[in-house]
Amino acid sequence: MTLKPRPVHKVFTTRTGGVSAAPFDSFNLGDHVGDDPQAVAANRARLASIIGVSDFVWMEQLHTNTVTVVDAPQIAPATDAVVTTQRGLALAVLTADCVPLLLSDDRAGVIAAVHAGRLGARNDILLRTLDTMESLGSKPETTHVLLGAAASGKRYEVPKEMADDFEAAVPGSRTRTEQGTWGIDIRAGLVRQLLSRGVKNIDVNPHCTIKNEHYFSYRREGKTGRQAGVIWLSHLLGKDQ
Repeated sequence: MTLKPRPVHKVFTTRTGGVSAAPFDSFNLGDHVGDDPQAVAANRARLASIIGVSDFVWMEQLHTNTVTVVDAPQIAPATDAVVTTQRGLALAVLTADCVPLLLSDDRAGVIAAVHAGRLGARNDILLRTLDTMESLGSKPETTHVLLGAAASGKRYEVPKEMADDFEAAVPGSRTRTEQGTWGIDIRAGLVRQLLSRGVKNIDVNPHCTIKNEHYFSYRREGKTGRQAGVIWLSHLLGKDQ
């Protein structure tokens, strides 16, 4: 039996399977964390080989609410979300506790990768991404969103004032940690935002990067690497398929 090719692909990496030395061991894909550039390049080449895509868009992630539409391989400057309609172009988001989101409307042929940390989420990076996708033809009812591993509300401890501020901006996020202190669950707030916009096709990886040592975690380790979320549209299908 021959399976029908998928119109869109979404992939998340973990910290294993690469060549980087500690504390970036081993599949670090971030080139801004102090790792050996040759090791990062080797890891990125390995990722490209495994998924069969050679053209990537990486982001200079600065916790902004900037969304950039791209149509060619590049390092998109000062942006935390990239959107494309270009087939075969892989959009990558790097994280080590922040929430990575991969969004797609394969009927419209529009995809996005989003880096949603506390500041970006608070300042509507996800909502602005949805706006940009819709300007290119996507619709909430045909959009799918996959949220990757991130710091969980049970372990993302913040001062009460910060939790209150984030809750006011992203309702449904304020929580209590396992220790009973104030915390925020960014994924919960983002899911609520998606539902408020009519996006109902949502999948969430529940793993906590702080707890699960298969992932890089800035909060757990400080100096560490970055895992990636990658999304791309297949070359094989047209927009009407």
